[in-house]
Amino acid sequence: MQPGLFEQIGLNVSGATGSIRTQLSVIVACQLPLLPAATTITLTIVRGTALTDHVVYSSSESLNINLLGPQLFTFTASDFNIPVPASGLLVYTAFIGSNLLRTVRVGWESFNGIAYLD
Repeated sequence: MQPGLFEQIGLNVSGATGSIRTQLSVIVACQLPLLPAATTITLTIVRGTALTDHVVYSSSESLNINLLGPQLFTFTASDFNIPVPASGLLVYTAFIGSNLLRTVRVGWESFNGIAYLD
């Protein structure tokens, strides 16, 4: 199943000079389909708005087939030495996909980011 938009954030870096680094964190809960089978969740974060933009983080995790309730995934990603954008806005987009249809996202979703100057 093609990854779909999960969350999107914009970090205002107007007036910043020099290189910027960002730290991003994600929490998402997924649940197996009604007929449990080996299921893999893929999470991807890009700097930009499209799946074809610069990938900052990508990971594939298998759901535990013995756990029928929600399964929580958390991770932290970093993006270093980013040139200051002309618009003053850094956009990060998170995408999520699964190898099986009917895999469900259930609550517990969060996508946060912070920008630092070197």
